[in-house]
Amino acid sequence: MSRAGLDAALAAIAAGRIVVIAGDRLRGGDIDLMIAARHVTPEAINFMATNGRGLICLAVTPDRAAQLGLTLVNPGTERQTGRPFARSIEAAHGVSTGISAADRAHTVQVAIADGASNADIHSPGHVFPLIAQSGGVLARPAACEAAIDLTRLAGVGDAAVICSIMRDDGEMARIDDVGDLLRDHGLAVAEIGDVIARLEEVGVSG
Repeated sequence: MSRAGLDAALAAIAAGRIVVIAGDRLRGGDIDLMIAARHVTPEAINFMATNGRGLICLAVTPDRAAQLGLTLVNPGTERQTGRPFARSIEAAHGVSTGISAADRAHTVQVAIADGASNADIHSPGHVFPLIAQSGGVLARPAACEAAIDLTRLAGVGDAAVICSIMRDDGEMARIDDVGDLLRDHGLAVAEIGDVIARLEEVGVSG
């Protein structure tokens, strides 16, 4: 990718559009759809469910997780799956079965609202929180951390919704598999390596 490629992805994120995150070395190269959590809509959730087909997750900072009373399901280093899962959640109010696109978008908005607490969510639910490491991609070069760093770089908060992309045959997609998806929907791609380089550049220049 390139500086221009990352800039295009950041512009798309700032404008509330979905992008693709690539380069997750901790999950064997799986790729993800991503949107800033503050911009999530039922349409975005439906797009992810239709075109991503993976688990739709909410990436949050450790501070946000603590605010919501969420902790890692498996806090150790053994038997990790590549995703730092907390328990699944649902909005305490304003949802029906919880799994519709509208219900899941509502749960995300409730969870990231200013002043949200554990009283505002129930478990289990149909949104799967991921708790990022505080150091972001510089500490853990994975899609969860990259999504949060991208929202910060784009100036649209510090939480994101991500969904891994599955091929038509059920195997997990790689970036070479999704050319049609990128073209048909005009999706920008953010490479985790480029996010790392940008943060290191900002750190040096700052």
